[in-house]
Amino acid sequence: MHNKFDIFDISAPEAFDARALEVFEFQYTNNKVYRQFCDLLSRTPEEVKHVKDIPFLPIEFFKTHKILSWGPSSEKIFTSSGTTGQNTSKHYVTDLQVYVESFRRGFEHFYGSVEDYAVLALLPSYLEREGSSLIYMVDDLIKKSENPHSGFYLHDLDALKEKIELLEHQEQKILLIGVSFALLDLVEKFRFNLKHTVIMETGGMKGRRKEMIRKELHQVLKAGFGVEKIHSEYGMTELLSQAYSTGDGIFECPPWMKIIIRDPEDALSLLPEGKSGGINVIDLANINSCSFIATQDLGKDLGAGKIEILGRFDNSDIRGCNLMVF
Repeated sequence: MHNKFDIFDISAPEAFDARALEVFEFQYTNNKVYRQFCDLLSRTPEEVKHVKDIPFLPIEFFKTHKILSWGPSSEKIFTSSGTTGQNTSKHYVTDLQVYVESFRRGFEHFYGSVEDYAVLALLPSYLEREGSSLIYMVDDLIKKSENPHSGFYLHDLDALKEKIELLEHQEQKILLIGVSFALLDLVEKFRFNLKHTVIMETGGMKGRRKEMIRKELHQVLKAGFGVEKIHSEYGMTELLSQAYSTGDGIFECPPWMKIIIRDPEDALSLLPEGKSGGINVIDLANINSCSFIATQDLGKDLGAGKIEILGRFDNSDIRGCNLMVF
């Protein structure tokens, strides 16, 4: 079941559901922590006949337990950022190739070949620590773009401005991926009028600035960059897949990932379209850890595979998930 390739050939919702049930059975059998959690809820494979019956493991378990379904040892441990003294999440990745396959295919699904882009990364808070899965992904996309201009910019906003203007002049497609506070720093210092650039924010003020609601943030960034839409990436340490938004905070998942909304008052009840609640994620790329995760984020299912990300539960500690707080 840890064969990484069979999850990436899913095309229809029925195939997703069938695969999710197979993965549930595999993880129930092989993941000690998850099995104990399911047993406490009396949700064994005998009881689970539909995807809606699958229990979602609270994301906090990644802070306190080693969540593993397969593999005697991990190739890599991704960690969340956290303030000093905070418990950080650890994701033990036993097969990095699954992660690479997931983010490469996920990017291509929404944006086409990365080789068409110069990838410019403005991710200071992530670069300044070890174990960021986002840095691992962006580093790979930079290399895979094979563009000599692609690269990371730590705090050198002047060099970044010059690079953007040079590439725009050459009509080169650019992906500028940045943490929110750093993109704001850039547009406060310079004004742009971009024609060939996708601006993608990964959320996160990380205590550097007052939190802003996404709408307000996007207004400032759209004006500063001279673009009509701000794109966003929704991912986290505990997931090996990402959802993307091409504007307005409306996200879509690749075919092997699904977001489901749960009742904030009753964690075991799922909500219909149009209602706001807690975000549960099925990420089949998490085959070797746990594919069924109850996050601390809030969202709304708009139907047709579109999800609005609304923010976070107020009472959760603000951990280094790349989402803004509302």
